[in-house]
Amino acid sequence: MSTDLRALLQSSLLPAMRVGDKDTVAVVRAALAAIANAEAVPVADDRPLTEGPVAGAAVGLGVTEAPRRELSEAEVRELVERERQERVHAAEESEAGGLGEYAARLRTQAAILGFLLERTA
Repeated sequence: MSTDLRALLQSSLLPAMRVGDKDTVAVVRAALAAIANAEAVPVADDRPLTEGPVAGAAVGLGVTEAPRRELSEAEVRELVERERQERVHAAEESEAGGLGEYAARLRTQAAILGFLLERTA
């Protein structure tokens, strides 16, 4: 069963918030933020900031809209897998540093991402 991973992440957020599942909320928000950051397109704005009431300010309908990149499902999966791996690695380092409780929380978050990745495989 193949499902859109981004849609699954978004649909998982509200129920987790309702039941107070802080780990799921934190990890899903982080994954969605990583996806949104990857979709951002660098802006090259070479206009001089020397005119108008607010120098360089843009006015008009849609001026605050930024172009976005479309990520493939494979790219989204890769980002989420990277988020999962970062948590596993951080948990190992935290455990070695004597932060067992924090390491357990990171492992829980990694397991949540792993579960969501499996559901969309």
